[in-house]
Amino acid sequence: MSKPQAVEIGIPMNGIGNGAPAPEPPNEPPQRRQHAGWERNDRNVVLLVATLITTLTYQLGTNLPSGYYQEDGAGYQAGDSILRHKHHHRYWLFMTGSWTGFGSSMLMTLALLTGASTGSRLIRWPFAVAYSSLVLTFISSQPKTKLSLDILLWIFVLFILWAAVSFKQREMSIPEALGALKGFVRRRFCR
Repeated sequence: MSKPQAVEIGIPMNGIGNGAPAPEPPNEPPQRRQHAGWERNDRNVVLLVATLITTLTYQLGTNLPSGYYQEDGAGYQAGDSILRHKHHHRYWLFMTGSWTGFGSSMLMTLALLTGASTGSRLIRWPFAVAYSSLVLTFISSQPKTKLSLDILLWIFVLFILWAAVSFKQREMSIPEALGALKGFVRRRFCR
């Protein structure tokens, strides 16, 4: 009987199993991980987020917290909003947040469907307004908070979102980012 002969296929093994030493990795300094900025977002992802915000704000606007009256009563009819009757200013703040979020997310959706770049202001600003409006509708639905505090918190969240989608240099260190933010505030507000 004859012995079967080994057949060499020619697949490189990088030194594993064939007796040759593994090649040394190049001696290069470690590179910083590149983070994709706002303009690198995929349009489909941004469109999905816009659609989710539109759906959520529509749902919030039609199903109000506290519910609706079931029967006629003093100063209200069946089907009227309890929030509007008992907390009139809170109701209008809630509805303003809900419909502002709805309109902004619809604007963002329309802009994406018509070909606007995800890095354009037509996408970034409506996103910041729509997303922060979700925060406003949530905090204004809580009856134990002060309306002025609700509005201040909404403005703070809007500012944070604006900064997040506006600053494009993701590779800044914390002191550099704070310096850039300080310079921006001085240019805009301290003239």
